[in-house]
Amino acid sequence: MMGKITGDLLNKVKFDGQGLVPAIIQDAETKTVLMLAYMNQESLTKTLQSGFTWFYSRSRKCLWQKGESSGHVQQVESIHYDCDGDTLLVTVKQTGAACHEGTFSCFSRRLDEEVVQDAAIVESTEVYGQVATILNDLYEVIQDRKHNRQEGSYTCYLFDKGQDKILKKVGEESAETIIASKNNSKEEILYEMSDLWYHCLVLLSYHNITPTELLAELYGRRK
Repeated sequence: MMGKITGDLLNKVKFDGQGLVPAIIQDAETKTVLMLAYMNQESLTKTLQSGFTWFYSRSRKCLWQKGESSGHVQQVESIHYDCDGDTLLVTVKQTGAACHEGTFSCFSRRLDEEVVQDAAIVESTEVYGQVATILNDLYEVIQDRKHNRQEGSYTCYLFDKGQDKILKKVGEESAETIIASKNNSKEEILYEMSDLWYHCLVLLSYHNITPTELLAELYGRRK
């Protein structure tokens, strides 16, 4: 994306005591602020090398690529740092929704309003289509990772490890979804169930079963 990554380039960024720097993500076309996440040196390097955003999860203590499971990747257009060098502004070409709740931006709520703007959800539904389309689009990404291995891809990692690893992740995500439900947290449920659905799609791909076949089975039961 931006050529050879050197120490001098990374030295322009002032990481905090935990080795992190906040990154504001902005849509290059609409100038909408999409989200805020954190990068460390490794995730910033991977972002610069791959041309797609990588972040560091403070809760999970690991790197993650935006859109790895959802397909809603962010292709980097430019990266700027502020006058103090302790904050990044990353402009991207956003595919799909930036927010895990399905809205284009994570900043879809106003502090001075009690009710979330329904228009953001409606717009998201109109743009990203029906459930079948979303599932099939994500499945195509998973299938591509299955047949075209990419270094650093979590999906490729799952296929490399094989069936037992995929089944273990399905079990773990199922348990985490249950915990989220017991916590009565909508945000947790949406987040964990998204992870669960993704891993279920990986399992379908492992067995060469398509989402269309699954939906046909559900439709047949309804009839």
